[in-house]
Amino acid sequence: MTSKLNSLIVIPARRQSTRLPEKMLLSETGKSLIQHTVEAASTNSKTVNVIVATDDQEIFKIVESFGGTAEMTSVNHVSGTDRVAEVAQRHAEFDVVVNLQGDEPEIPGAAIDLAISILEQNPAAVMSTLATPIRSRALLEDPACVKVVTDENGRAMYFSRSPIPHARTWSDDLLTAQRANFLQHVGLYAYRRDFLLKFPDLPSCSAEKLESLEQLRVLSAGYAVSVGLIDEPIVGIDTREDYELFVRKCNSG
Repeated sequence: MTSKLNSLIVIPARRQSTRLPEKMLLSETGKSLIQHTVEAASTNSKTVNVIVATDDQEIFKIVESFGGTAEMTSVNHVSGTDRVAEVAQRHAEFDVVVNLQGDEPEIPGAAIDLAISILEQNPAAVMSTLATPIRSRALLEDPACVKVVTDENGRAMYFSRSPIPHARTWSDDLLTAQRANFLQHVGLYAYRRDFLLKFPDLPSCSAEKLESLEQLRVLSAGYAVSVGLIDEPIVGIDTREDYELFVRKCNSG
């Protein structure tokens, strides 16, 4: 059964960044990074509602200067999810809230559409996320690459920084199978609003603490997380090198 859901995209954006200071404000392309992300998010076909959630006045002013919508949030949030939940609390008119990181200026609109569509088609799922095939053993073994294993219905069974599922006997052919054996988690989430408001109060579990992956809290609490597949990973801006590559792409386009 499919039902259309009224949806909202919230982009949590903070000023401080350890690896790339003030990256939301970088504007060597002629636009700030946060403007690029807002414009990319707006290419989806499911919703025109995009709000930047920030605790920084400068980011707030920049978003308003290019015609975007921003809301101030508490400076005490420990995660972007908490910041998104604060905005969702103010907007009871929406059924679904998408959490999109502010440093993902190349997000395909189709990826957002997929995350929302999954909740429209799966009433039992309280949240959805995305994954993409892993075709490199180095990436499979990289702890910075979060892996996810799903069941036959596309529900997440576990997320980990370790290579999962672990092949008892290794063969490079495992990386090239038509149906991917290994999936990289893509950190875009769509939540049913009522569940998102509960999320900050869910008890943290031991696996979440060990892996430093808050989505494990959801599985530990017994909720279903549905996973959609996309062909390529969503590339975020984490370092100066990432940003310079993005600038070159913009200039060459």
